[in-house]
Amino acid sequence: MYKVLIVEDDPTIAGIVAEHLGKWGYETKKVSDFEKVMEEFGAFQPHLVLLDIGLPFFNGYHWCGEIRAVSRVPIVFLSSADDNMNIVMALNMGGDDFITKPFDLNVLTAKIQALLRRNYSFQEPSAALEYQGAVLNLSDATLTYEGKRVELTKNEYRILQCLMSRVGEIVSRDAIMKALWEDDSFVDDNTLTVNVTRLRRKLSDAGLSDFIRTKKGIGYMVGA
Repeated sequence: MYKVLIVEDDPTIAGIVAEHLGKWGYETKKVSDFEKVMEEFGAFQPHLVLLDIGLPFFNGYHWCGEIRAVSRVPIVFLSSADDNMNIVMALNMGGDDFITKPFDLNVLTAKIQALLRRNYSFQEPSAALEYQGAVLNLSDATLTYEGKRVELTKNEYRILQCLMSRVGEIVSRDAIMKALWEDDSFVDDNTLTVNVTRLRRKLSDAGLSDFIRTKKGIGYMVGA
């Protein structure tokens, strides 16, 4: 299920969009604290962000820049400010699309579907995830690098899968633990740290030093 974060301070619009996308099978979250958008972004780990420009405290351009500093997740701007300057600024800041209010919900859905296909469909037919020569085989839960085969535990495989499926993005500790829980591995914060430490040791022994990077207080990432 794809997850969509709605950063919209008009509760009527946010509610209508959330309800509509829910009918299409999307999991949605409406930001509740507009001073802590990044905290809610990190906790929810969305696949796409709907972002208004006029927001309390900081505008949508600010939050787009903050998101782009840690993630390549698709961002769709929603705004009644439809002049060319705002559209150009939104796209130059890292937005993927711009939809003018008032908008047709079916058009919004079609644009969301197109962006999700373009950004994530490459993962569906693939039997492996690859980054810098490291190949994670999804069929037998093993990693190969320069001809070396690395045997992984179930937890190590799931951690690596979470990170390699979102190269270049910070994945929160909560999101990784949730993925492990969904696979019937009930881990707490300390257990996750132990698993990541063991996984790093295996990767280092295979020649992949610093493959997993720590973002203190947030989570982990693979890639720049």
